[in-house]
Amino acid sequence: MGVCNVTPDSFSDGGQHFSYADACARVDALVGEGADFIDIGAESTRPGAKPVPPEEQLARMLEVVRYAATRGAVSVDTTSVVVADACLDAGAIAVNDVSCLKDLALADVAAAARATLILMHARGSQTDMRGFSEYPDEAYPDVVRDVIAEWNVAAERAIERGVRRTELVMDPGLGFSKNAVQSAELLRNTRALVREVGVPVLVGASRKSFLTLVDKDAAPSLRIGASIAASMHAAQGGASILRVHDVRAARQAIDLSRLLGSPPGEAKPHV
Repeated sequence: MGVCNVTPDSFSDGGQHFSYADACARVDALVGEGADFIDIGAESTRPGAKPVPPEEQLARMLEVVRYAATRGAVSVDTTSVVVADACLDAGAIAVNDVSCLKDLALADVAAAARATLILMHARGSQTDMRGFSEYPDEAYPDVVRDVIAEWNVAAERAIERGVRRTELVMDPGLGFSKNAVQSAELLRNTRALVREVGVPVLVGASRKSFLTLVDKDAAPSLRIGASIAASMHAAQGGASILRVHDVRAARQAIDLSRLLGSPPGEAKPHV
């Protein structure tokens, strides 16, 4: 899943794809690099980011969604019912909800469209977060078990509103309501997440602040090595979807690992 942020203020690439032309060029580049999905968002979720009204989100992204839908599968990164509804009508096939279903009506919209609903674990809005990877150590007695339990509550609420369990995707929400150590622990236990939730798991570790555990002063654009390692670990743990900024690099790493791990004569690159 390639990231296309149509925002002026996202933590890693804010402003780079803000215009329609730049966003469409980003879509083309991601498809060219081998992305299977394009995840388009018009509202930054960095800590302290201000909410963007639905009409402004749509002004930024709706035509980009229409264009991207002609190039491949599109998910829309929003917590707004209005935005999700309009983007699904414009050709998106999935809603990427980073609020863990704070608004139950988002499940109604997904169910009506028979769209995939990606539920990311979070506790509260990123607007209220104090900073990158800042969260109390004592907030999770067992971060893996707690995240699974809280995600399951949201999943059951979605199912009650008509979303089929086969239409759900689980995202543990690395960096959302979690500090760096908690995010790393969730990534370390990708296999347990996959085993326990029983639906496809999406891991979004790309360029996130918890990766500075291994390089304290690295800016987001300088975290690519750690991002690739995180993607590799998640894929080996059974994650079905990797949300990344650097599609070609991630795909190269995973495809080479698979090629080298195949029996002699059976190794084939990704097609």
